[in-house]
Amino acid sequence: MAKEPTFETPKLKEYPVIPLIQEGAMQHIKPFVAKAEFQERLGFPGELVEGWKDVALNRMGELLSQYRSVQVFLDACVKCGACTDKCHYYLGTADPKNMPVARQDLLRNVYRRYFTLAGKYFPKLVGAVDLTEEVLEDWYRYYHQCSECRRCSVYCPYGIDTAEITMAGREILDSVGIGQKYSNEIIGKVYKIGNNLGLPEPALADTLEGLEEEVKADTGVDVRFPLDQEGAEILLVTPSADFFAEPHVDGLIGYAKVFHQAGISWTLSSYASEAANFALFIGNYENMEKVARRIRDAALKLGVKRIVTGECGHAWRVAYSFWNTLIGPFDFLDANYPQPQHICEFTHSLMKQGVLKFNKAANDHRIVTFHDSCNIARASRMGDKPGGQFVIPREIIKACCNHFYDMAPETIHEHTFCCGGGGGLLTDDLIELRVKGALPRMEALKHVVDEHGVTHLVAICAICKSQFAKVMPYYGFDRDMVISVHQLVGDALDMATTH
Repeated sequence: MAKEPTFETPKLKEYPVIPLIQEGAMQHIKPFVAKAEFQERLGFPGELVEGWKDVALNRMGELLSQYRSVQVFLDACVKCGACTDKCHYYLGTADPKNMPVARQDLLRNVYRRYFTLAGKYFPKLVGAVDLTEEVLEDWYRYYHQCSECRRCSVYCPYGIDTAEITMAGREILDSVGIGQKYSNEIIGKVYKIGNNLGLPEPALADTLEGLEEEVKADTGVDVRFPLDQEGAEILLVTPSADFFAEPHVDGLIGYAKVFHQAGISWTLSSYASEAANFALFIGNYENMEKVARRIRDAALKLGVKRIVTGECGHAWRVAYSFWNTLIGPFDFLDANYPQPQHICEFTHSLMKQGVLKFNKAANDHRIVTFHDSCNIARASRMGDKPGGQFVIPREIIKACCNHFYDMAPETIHEHTFCCGGGGGLLTDDLIELRVKGALPRMEALKHVVDEHGVTHLVAICAICKSQFAKVMPYYGFDRDMVISVHQLVGDALDMATTH
């Protein structure tokens, strides 16, 4: 039997409470190290290499040259303190190395020692340190206590992006043979099978047939879940959790109902059955390109005109912010539509055109609030206006639901708190970190539960949904509170007519 967690769940209080520093509070936490087979599949050494120090410093030098932003971020910090209390992991753990500035310093201090004149000759004066095995251990420990959510960058007067420093730290670790098991194993599954969960084509086809039967039994309508259908209008790429896990699968059912109601042909791809791209989390451009290229290849093979991505935060960030340079141009797709397009953009446009009709009363048993997912809120956008990533999901929810309440303004939109499980940390070997990192969001949720009787937390990110379903019971909330935007859509959609 699995051991019960030995840590204490933080008490929910009025937010935000800045904790007193507890030196080394999370020193005992680190994820499992990737086995050699997972490392090598991604092009990394299988174990700590000989001469690892030189390899690490060479890779750091390459990153500083390749990404000018990394050097600017390492040089620009003036230790003003604006970011110290902005990290959900610091607020939940009180470990000072989870302050964004301190987490940056793990890399910055080594950078100063080997890449600045002052650090080479007067290291103690500038806080420079030698790269030792102890330092490498701290990198592995604390760069996997960052979800790359970028909340700290919103408050930094210099715009320093801790996520980029975290990604650089992780890539250096991979380059010397110390990779994280969870992320690297998942990337390898995409190369081997096509999705994060290792779901082969026959199992995927059976799952989709089962969903067709379920929707038919529930609605009396023949809603199709096509797979590898050449000549379809739209290729849908969605997180593989949508194929079977609760509450994700109800979102996939919602997508299918929207496509059906609009009369638009669509398909999934067994070759590229995954929207997520965990190579973003490890900061490796080559693997990120390799994962994304499967989607381009599938779109070309199937002859689609549009690509729509499902509800996944970092999948949308990669698609919106990176696809054009990673796997573009998309001149083979229909230029009359955004390429790519988020499923919420797609549904919202149909809603505005009057194609979709909703019975809001179908969701009257729910009083909902909305969680802005980090990679959508702070690293991408939706629609043709700034801030569309905040407006569009809320307009969809309000069109489908009579009872909606936002959480406190300092905890939503670009100020949103991370779910606590992003950035490749959604693994049970980090459950203590995940529970404690969820504290600020749970406090904001408790406020609207107490004030407005909120019964459901709506999210548009597969990682957020999985994380909340796992950690909410620690705080006394029911895991079934978490639902997809498109579950609300699917439940409220009037299926009487089809366009």
